[in-house]
Amino acid sequence: MTNKAVIIGAGAVGCLSALVLARRGWQVTLVDKGVLGGESSWAGGGILFPLLPWKYAEPVNRLALAGAAAYPALCEELTAATGIDPQYQVSGMLALPDFGGAAAQQWCLQHGVAAELRDGALWLPTVAQARNPRLMQALRAMLLQQEVQIVEHTELQSLPVAAGRITVWPSRDGRQFEADAFIVTAGAWSGELLKEQVRHLHIKPMRGQMLLYHLPPGTLPHILYHEDFYLIPRLDGHILAGSTVEDVGFDKATTPQAADDLQRKASRLLPVLADAPLIKHWSGLRPGSPENIPVIARHPAFDNLYLNTGHFRYGVTMAPASAEILAGQLCGEASPAWADAYAFP
Repeated sequence: MTNKAVIIGAGAVGCLSALVLARRGWQVTLVDKGVLGGESSWAGGGILFPLLPWKYAEPVNRLALAGAAAYPALCEELTAATGIDPQYQVSGMLALPDFGGAAAQQWCLQHGVAAELRDGALWLPTVAQARNPRLMQALRAMLLQQEVQIVEHTELQSLPVAAGRITVWPSRDGRQFEADAFIVTAGAWSGELLKEQVRHLHIKPMRGQMLLYHLPPGTLPHILYHEDFYLIPRLDGHILAGSTVEDVGFDKATTPQAADDLQRKASRLLPVLADAPLIKHWSGLRPGSPENIPVIARHPAFDNLYLNTGHFRYGVTMAPASAEILAGQLCGEASPAWADAYAFP
């Protein structure tokens, strides 16, 4: 008999979780209160690297690097299967002082990450990116090919039972979703969905605001990073500038103060942007979590409730590796020893 899974939240983590389970023979329904890829997976910059990893705990870096390593093959497959190119490119990243000095160089050496000093800055030539809105479009097309049912504009009620086993999870509009396993990949909204059962995980929304410019292609040849601010060049000349990290609850409003601050930082890093027209200003809500470490595990109070959430700034980067860890748990496969770091605390 075919196993059935309902995945709640259709960002990069949810979509890739659906994909790997569908390929293992599961019948998958992917439910989102909005549209597939419409939240932080769309709003972020798509850098496939943990920014200044020497400042993060090792579980963040392990998962991010494992996820990033999957992207060349994943994007090639998505392009071939769907005709939608996620525009994976090895841009390289130049981290300006103060990037971390000797500690940064030592970390790169220990982890096999190419790095060299350039006029006091740290050049990381292997840092890559994907154009995340196109990535999500390609994932949608691939999921439909894999016969994953995508249900949008459907908000589920809060956790329907206090413990034990979930057989049916109702939506607010009266639909009933039945499954053998329920997987919460709802990002910043995971806490609202699971309430007291995850209160101690401290998963909460963290707003990030971004700006978009356009210059002739090649004006900025690589990613620039300075003091938690970055510029990301796309192949067609678009340049993303971001981002803020704001603890303001579920408020997705953009603010003129943030726009001014981001514009000032952008023009300081790339002076030609001072006279470039601003094309767009938007925000997204990341799923904040302590130390940026997600939870990828079964909830101990439930037989069939799993979490794959709390990835903070690195949901897109971590998604391929997170999905494989989750699928392994559901299918009884051995997980790598380092996956214990994402167990339910």
